[in-house]
Amino acid sequence: MRENLSSVSGANSFELTTPVFPLPALTRGLLAIGLISPVWGVLAQTAPAKVTDMGRVEIRSNRDNDTEARRESTAAKIVIGREDIEKQGDATLGEVLKRLPGVTIGGAPGRGGAIRMRGLGNGYTQILIDGERMPPGFSVDQLTPEQVEKIEIMRAPTAETGARAIAGTINIVLREGQKASPDDLKLTRSTEHGEVSSQVNWVHNLKTEPISGTFTLSAMDNYRHEESSTVTESSLITDRIREFSSVGHRKAMNANARLQWKGEQGRSLVLTPFVVYSEFDNRGQLAVRTTEGAALSDTAQIQSGNRFTMARLNGQWNERLSADDRLEVRFGAGKTTYDYRLDQTGAAGVTTGSGQPLLRNGFETQNFVDNSYSLNGKWTRALDNGHQIVSGLELETVKRDEQGNAALAEDGGNLTASTRRWAIYTQDEFKINPQWSAYGGLRYENLLTEGTVNGVLKRNDSAVWTPLLHAVYKPDPQKRDQIRMSLTRSYKSPTLYQLVARYVPSLGENSWTQADRTGNPDLKPELATGVDVAFERYLDQGGLLSANVFRRNISNLIRYTTSYNTSTGRYISLPTNVGDAVTQGLELEAKFRLDQWFAGALPVDVRANASFFHSRVQDVPGPNNRLDQQPGMTANLGGDYRLRSWPLTLGGNVNWNPAYDTRRTEQQWVYQGTKRVVDVYGLWKISPSTGLRLTVSNLTPLDYITGSTFRNGSQYESATTTAHNWRNVQLRLEMKI
Repeated sequence: MRENLSSVSGANSFELTTPVFPLPALTRGLLAIGLISPVWGVLAQTAPAKVTDMGRVEIRSNRDNDTEARRESTAAKIVIGREDIEKQGDATLGEVLKRLPGVTIGGAPGRGGAIRMRGLGNGYTQILIDGERMPPGFSVDQLTPEQVEKIEIMRAPTAETGARAIAGTINIVLREGQKASPDDLKLTRSTEHGEVSSQVNWVHNLKTEPISGTFTLSAMDNYRHEESSTVTESSLITDRIREFSSVGHRKAMNANARLQWKGEQGRSLVLTPFVVYSEFDNRGQLAVRTTEGAALSDTAQIQSGNRFTMARLNGQWNERLSADDRLEVRFGAGKTTYDYRLDQTGAAGVTTGSGQPLLRNGFETQNFVDNSYSLNGKWTRALDNGHQIVSGLELETVKRDEQGNAALAEDGGNLTASTRRWAIYTQDEFKINPQWSAYGGLRYENLLTEGTVNGVLKRNDSAVWTPLLHAVYKPDPQKRDQIRMSLTRSYKSPTLYQLVARYVPSLGENSWTQADRTGNPDLKPELATGVDVAFERYLDQGGLLSANVFRRNISNLIRYTTSYNTSTGRYISLPTNVGDAVTQGLELEAKFRLDQWFAGALPVDVRANASFFHSRVQDVPGPNNRLDQQPGMTANLGGDYRLRSWPLTLGGNVNWNPAYDTRRTEQQWVYQGTKRVVDVYGLWKISPSTGLRLTVSNLTPLDYITGSTFRNGSQYESATTTAHNWRNVQLRLEMKI
């Protein structure tokens, strides 16, 4: 099938050998910095470093350090270090995140998707990279595990990290330079449903003075097969089956560096250039046939492609003003470009009894450029009485220019929009006595969004005050038990797309389940008051037992609703504020060595977590009036064992989310099928610096079933989609050079 795809060419082809546009100048500049950095490191080494005999040294596991950082934090924080990130041999960072406590991934198993904490995504979960919000259009799946130093999960917001985190915050810290570490090189080959993919990852550590740092380069050439079928039953349109099959080809390159200069008197400068280039080409066939009345059918060829580029430079200046005062200034500038086109051709225009065609020939395009800038200042002061005061100011602006044509018309509308955000905050972290530690913070944030669609100005302005309180109680300071408590205020702002999106008509027969799309500039931000209480017991060798309960009371809930527009005679889906909601849950976590609990057992590292969620939307009748895409629970069970007589490590993980129904409105229900993903791996150490890893992801594939139902009196429509997925087998050579 790949030969047929590669032979197709034309204006819509997205081939790296003939790019539609060159890399932006900023992208080329940042990439040059990254490529020059390793050479600079070699040239700077004029003499070998003097070796000093340190005598007997105690070796401590990095995992123990991560656990200790979690224990000492006043605000609840889970820290996942390099050892756990690279353990499973995952190809993308999203695969790592899905195994973490309370984290779920939207979409079909093994296909990536939105990152969710406590089953909540789409703005409920705040994603940060090095403490900064992700650039527009950037996805976590565009990062590889090799680019990441550690992951921090904060279940409750703080004044410093931001309050746009009703479900919590995930902070991804990029790789830091290690002077004593050799380079890492990983070569990967994988296969899935007959499609072969390749990936290369290289990490170079700079070993110079006074400059240190690291450079990371990742490149992939990935093929993926997609296959799904949708069964539609309706009182308004003819019942039908819709089948789709395609092969997608993605080429991508990521490069980032972290360069650090250390001067005298606590001065330091960190520069983090980051470049992403990705293009995707997808070709397939769509077929629709009726299942009632006269047998009708039609087919169309689907060709879609997109190109994404991002170049960003972040910097951080630190200076110690006095023995007790420290100043930190962070700045960033970046540019993102995105080009997308979908063509649906070859349809014969077969019409049903309603007069609408089964399939339409048409297209959809979207092209935008985002320019973003940020400037943050933070002042920290340590007081004699144990208090640590942190105050800061944040400024951020994002400007978007978008052009798009939708479906059947050449003039689909242009969009010019900007988002300006500023925030001030202050917080105080202090130790009351050996048993009690506390944290208090206050944050004010203002967000202004303006957009012009086809000459019409749309404007949305919101401002939120968020007080935040955290406390830790240790019943016996000499032991390792503690209780955490948090009382917080957080919010979720409408996205730019929700506020000022262009009107996009459906390419299929317009109906409840294939509605047109548009934005709503009158949306209000969602506000939430939250309570968290946790018990933690820290075990030897980095072990842990934890139980956490939480509750969030949400007002001004935003949800997409579909309605029938009598003036146009079409169904339209748009976001609206639908009322109040409540979500609460229990989160359990355990990490330990099996022989710690059972004498004579194998020294297997066991990790397990289970989270149970319950939510309800007040203005929607039950049952199942839960928040969108929040499962009733999610669970992980995994283990790792290093054989004593062989240089072999074996491990695996089971991730499970049960099926559930959601009632979104009085007339609409949606269904999410069971998700079960089994991953196993084996790592053979050929030598201390070389290893061969075999990873099997999605060992027991399970079709992913989703559905939606509309019912309004005698009118009804339901659509059920079954998406197939397959086992992925990956072989990786890991070398330290």
